[in-house]
Amino acid sequence: MSESMNKAMTVSRRGFLVTTSTLGAGLALGMTTRPTVASASAYDEVNAWVHIASDETVTIRIARSEMGQGTLTGLAQLVAEELDCDWNKVTYEFPTPGQNVARERVWGDFSTGGSRGLRGSHQYVREGGAAAKLMLVQAAADAWNVPAAECTAAESIISHASSGRTTTYGKVAEAAASVPVPTQVTLRDPADWRVAGKPLKRLDTADKLTGKLIYGADISLPNMLCASIMDCPVMGGKLVSFDESAIRKMPGVKGAVAVVTSQGTNGVAVVADTWWQAHSALKQLPIEWDRGPNANFDDAAVTALLEDGLVADDAYVGNWGGDVEAAFGASATQVEATYKVPSQNHAPMEPMNATAVFTKDRCEVWCPTQNGEAALAAASEASGLPLTQCEVYKTILGGGFGRRGAGDYVHQVVEIAKVFPGTPIKLQWSREEDQKHGFFHPTTMAKMRGSLDAEGNLTGLHMRISGQSILAGLMPHALVEGADYLQFQGVIKEGLNPSMDDHSICYDIPNVLVDHAMRNPPIRPGFWRGVNVNQNTIYLECFLEEMAHAAGRDALEFRLALMKNHPKSAAVLKAAAEQGGWGSNDGKARGLAFLHSFGSYVAACAEVSVDDDGKLSMDRIVAATDCGTAVNPQQIEAQVQGSFVYGLSGALYSESTLANGEFQEDNFHTYPSMKIAAMPKVEVIIMPSGGFFGGVGEPTIGVAAPAVLNAIFAATGKRIRQLPLKDQSLRA
Repeated sequence: MSESMNKAMTVSRRGFLVTTSTLGAGLALGMTTRPTVASASAYDEVNAWVHIASDETVTIRIARSEMGQGTLTGLAQLVAEELDCDWNKVTYEFPTPGQNVARERVWGDFSTGGSRGLRGSHQYVREGGAAAKLMLVQAAADAWNVPAAECTAAESIISHASSGRTTTYGKVAEAAASVPVPTQVTLRDPADWRVAGKPLKRLDTADKLTGKLIYGADISLPNMLCASIMDCPVMGGKLVSFDESAIRKMPGVKGAVAVVTSQGTNGVAVVADTWWQAHSALKQLPIEWDRGPNANFDDAAVTALLEDGLVADDAYVGNWGGDVEAAFGASATQVEATYKVPSQNHAPMEPMNATAVFTKDRCEVWCPTQNGEAALAAASEASGLPLTQCEVYKTILGGGFGRRGAGDYVHQVVEIAKVFPGTPIKLQWSREEDQKHGFFHPTTMAKMRGSLDAEGNLTGLHMRISGQSILAGLMPHALVEGADYLQFQGVIKEGLNPSMDDHSICYDIPNVLVDHAMRNPPIRPGFWRGVNVNQNTIYLECFLEEMAHAAGRDALEFRLALMKNHPKSAAVLKAAAEQGGWGSNDGKARGLAFLHSFGSYVAACAEVSVDDDGKLSMDRIVAATDCGTAVNPQQIEAQVQGSFVYGLSGALYSESTLANGEFQEDNFHTYPSMKIAAMPKVEVIIMPSGGFFGGVGEPTIGVAAPAVLNAIFAATGKRIRQLPLKDQSLRA
């Protein structure tokens, strides 16, 4: 069995706080989202992962967060597969991070980001299900006084063939809880799966449709007050003062609170009986700000900073091989191009929110979070109470995309609750606050240089990235001698940095250099769904098509020639191209893109048209993905299609711009997303090759933009090298 099943993890309070607060890069009292695990004395269990009631209901514990991606159902399928239970009797519940600490982290990592929900926990959750099955069978065998090896189990029924006796999981569950946990289990070969690997309906769909499912914004507790918050409009600025007397007599208002946290908040919140009362009063509250050193910073300053990095001598090398300059010197043709992507907001449908109750010896928080342990650490730090006196109750997330891995809004609500001890405080950000005070996808530029020999073969590639580092902004201790290796996602050679092998480049280029000039504008960076593969794939895949065009070669053939040692990569690329109609003489404009990231291999073939006025129509996209092992094909298809919604929204519209130190886009009228009428038909090819578990939720975002950009060139002959497309003229 895995180490996580055999050996409990020991961690100090300080170590827990440091570790979990940085993992956010992705979890009762009153109303809760789903039953949470009660104390052992009140709630018998087979093991930490499985509880089986006398009515045969099988409750599977899910430590990861659910934000629409389907991880909840996929993890339950993996446990149920090894448990051999009746899937029709399966439900779920969330253990709390406080319980995880109390039980020496028996449920492992709560962080849900980086496409790690299944990829990072499949082994130990399957082992948990398998162990529970063995314990149930042993309990039945003990009752019958027969060897366990003579018993079988399937569909929640245990049988002893020679005597003809049968029993159910529910009848032996209590006894099974006393059976020693097995130290070795055998997992079922995926080829023999009966529950996992099947396109089963999601466990949470019915509750969503009926409104039963509770999001953070739905939380309501007795005697609860509501808060609206406003942070300093400029990053690095400070609250100077506010005049509470101006709002004191407004309906429902209980008071105004200065909110200053270690997470960078420097603002003020108004507390009232209802959120609308609080928010209305906040807008009327006279506030004086010290706008700080970044008050005049704007987009022009950001661009100047990035342009400086493109030609600077100081750069961290992430990928290297051969002699690039020698290749350029001996080349028959050289090509150079510069690309740029903007800062982008996560823009989840549900703005940041959290509810907290604080007393001198207890702090409880209800919130939508991608990392329950990080939220617990935030509650402990903000309250000043030890972890054992804090608890966090996860809700379902109304969108995460990496944003809800941070704990800033938890810090805020606890700071406010400390002013109203014993009273539940629900903090709800406005949409405007959410748009202006996020953790933004970093803005970068890339200068690409490539060389071809006389036969049109790619002989050299230099990729200079200039831009913001997420790790430098959020986790500086994770930098390696100053370098942020996450910056090289999707463009680093396998083996150069083992921690990045799940994001390795799958083109064999004889002479290559990829380096990063770190240039950090005063913008709070964050892990935006897909992270750095989003821009890196645009830079690499669009430039490879430029190189193929310069060489006079077909873009598919050009790529495949560089993939001879990467069969999985070539397979998905060829599958997408073939179904997408690549090479057809039908007059349609198509573009390709490929990526290996988050352990999966993905490719896309986009089909577009551009009319004489430059209006883009995205007609069809074929996407192929090899995630190794397909736990739920229906969810994979939905995730891939959703990835294109998010990725194309970013390519066409998403842009967070600065003027006088403030972000200008403050709601969906200035920060739109894809509408149904504009979405292309997305055809998904799922082709798992087996032997590994790759991510699904993030890899295909990376190929969305470059496939469309390459198709636009095929339609118009014009290269678009800067996003978003709404700012570009698509016709010459």
